[in-house]
Amino acid sequence: MIEPYSAVGLIPTVYGIRHRKEIRRNLEHLADLMAAAAWLSSLELPVRLVAIPEGALQGFTDEVFDLDHERYAAECAIDIPGEETEFLGQLARHWKVYVMAQAKARHPAFPQRFFNVGFILDPEGNVILRHHKVAPLYPVEHSLTPFDVYDHWVELYGANLEAFYPVVDTPIGRLGIMMANEGSYPENARGLAMNGAEVVYRGSYPHPHTGNEFFEIQNRARALDNNLYIVAPNLGTYYLEASSSLPIDTFGGQSMIVDYKGRIVGQQRYGGGSTYVAGPIDIEALRRHRTAALWDNWLKDVQAEQYRLIYDRPVYPKNLYLNRSPYDHAGYRREVIERQVEKLIEAGIWKRPDPGTSG
Repeated sequence: MIEPYSAVGLIPTVYGIRHRKEIRRNLEHLADLMAAAAWLSSLELPVRLVAIPEGALQGFTDEVFDLDHERYAAECAIDIPGEETEFLGQLARHWKVYVMAQAKARHPAFPQRFFNVGFILDPEGNVILRHHKVAPLYPVEHSLTPFDVYDHWVELYGANLEAFYPVVDTPIGRLGIMMANEGSYPENARGLAMNGAEVVYRGSYPHPHTGNEFFEIQNRARALDNNLYIVAPNLGTYYLEASSSLPIDTFGGQSMIVDYKGRIVGQQRYGGGSTYVAGPIDIEALRRHRTAALWDNWLKDVQAEQYRLIYDRPVYPKNLYLNRSPYDHAGYRREVIERQVEKLIEAGIWKRPDPGTSG
């Protein structure tokens, strides 16, 4: 039996990096923040899971400054495992917690490239799961995804749920990763659920979408649709570079923990500093609901053969970066976004707006 426990999401201040060595400053801040959060959040239930939001190690300099992909891979991306995961592993051992986190990281099968990687450490500090982000912030994020190199990815890992939506079974439940823009698409949460996930990490998401409720609506809907917990810490204030003198509240707060019925059970609306969010996780209650409910345990009703018709023709281009490095911002808009819009219009799925309208 898994006793109820507290999950904590850190909400750190972060400095964007230009070189890997600058990550150390962010790691040391995370250590201080985890100490405060783990101690105070354990006063009701023991803390067994700590989530560190996307961007907390490196910031988002590749997106913000439209950096060259290969240069970022060489100078900023990390290796997993590596010295950064060892640092976080020491924190996991000290606090006896599982740690969910993220970093832009290299992959030995794809030289001069980097992926956006979510990872989980166990209380011994071991890397027990790696998830390669399948839906980046498309207009600006330069990370490779498995779909960008689909043919090679399938050769390495197969065409199965574990290859794209890995889940690890642990003494605190089955854990999975769904970062940032991945949560904008219901298929990604459903992929994790179909692979058995019970507690899913989701973070970060930028303002104005957070302040205008996108983040909350998505988190609650994904949790409810799939009867799983979502631990969704957002970043705190953001210094664009290591030398920046003033931070920006780029992310707009709205950190939360959502239960398997879509209810917010922990929240921290504030985002203009360093803080944390905490809430209870009750795996046995989730499992009872999934197996005993007559209606709102939705996954049992999936009509796979019918739903497959929705996806019977390709939309987004597969293998986009199998033989080239990712586009810069202007190139991606020209070569991908604009062509995708035209593709949907030409297929009759979307209809072109009247040229006299605006907005």
